[in-house]
Amino acid sequence: MASDAEHASPAPDEETIISEFFVPLAHDWPGAYELRDDCATISPAPGHELVVKTDPIRSGIHFFLDDSPEDIAWKALAVNVSDLASKAARPVAYTLAISFPEKPSRSWLGKFAAGLSTAQQHFGCVLIGGDTDNAPGPLSVAVTVFGESPLGKMIRRATPSPGDLIFVTGSLGDAALGLSLRKQIKTGQEHSGHEAYLIDRYLRPRPRLELRAALRAYATAAMDLSDGLGKDLGRMCSARGIGAVVYETKVPLSDAFLAVAPEPLEDRRSLISSGDDYEVLCTVRPDNVDNFVALAASGGVVVTEVGMMSNEPGITLIDQAGETQDWAGRGYDHFS
Repeated sequence: MASDAEHASPAPDEETIISEFFVPLAHDWPGAYELRDDCATISPAPGHELVVKTDPIRSGIHFFLDDSPEDIAWKALAVNVSDLASKAARPVAYTLAISFPEKPSRSWLGKFAAGLSTAQQHFGCVLIGGDTDNAPGPLSVAVTVFGESPLGKMIRRATPSPGDLIFVTGSLGDAALGLSLRKQIKTGQEHSGHEAYLIDRYLRPRPRLELRAALRAYATAAMDLSDGLGKDLGRMCSARGIGAVVYETKVPLSDAFLAVAPEPLEDRRSLISSGDDYEVLCTVRPDNVDNFVALAASGGVVVTEVGMMSNEPGITLIDQAGETQDWAGRGYDHFS
């Protein structure tokens, strides 16, 4: 996080880190008190309630230590905002707790703060507080994001019904393939247009905030896709004791994925179920499908029907040959 030249000058202390790099990110929120207090205040709009999410990221697990500070900052905020997007909530503010394994340089901090500034402007939220420390272990960035949703209208993940149709936004597998490429390609190394697209999908998730109106109007359940289609769909089904059928031929794949992904079909299936997509997984009643698709499109979001909820527990994949495969639990797990 610091060059040899930068080690020659003293690294900023905690007060300087906060005042110089993070206070400017809090100027637009009166309840942040310019980060001069130990707490902040949030007042949701009348008739709304707060929706809260915490999802930390750590080097070696969620990003590479030599990733650009701008990309690390974007991802730290984006993975949290993605959950709000799936709840049809509007992001308003966030806190940041960052733990450095060594004293950060001014250059690194400046780039990280610039990345946060770009991300928070894009997502419509403001930094209102947090903490910084220096501790052994990997670089850790923990964001807690606050959104608002009409009272009692947050879209739950455990509320689908048998017969509901299953939709996903965007395309799946890109980020997992981008991660595979990122492991092979050094920072700054030249790569193809397809490779660049896939790596960017891994480094910079794009929360589907523009889907808010369509979700509020027509979704019966929703969550973000972070751990793979099979695992996350299983989570959606488990509380109701129901299941789902997914058709492999319907799963949306990008042109870049099709151009770069390995040919063995099982390898491609593994990428699709590996996670890091940060797309939205949702269910819609059959009689609302046309309206849902149209309203999503009006917000610039492409949605694809991939299957249906069923009474039979479990996650079943109908493969390209029409054979059934058990997909229950297939996906990323922090503890496996």
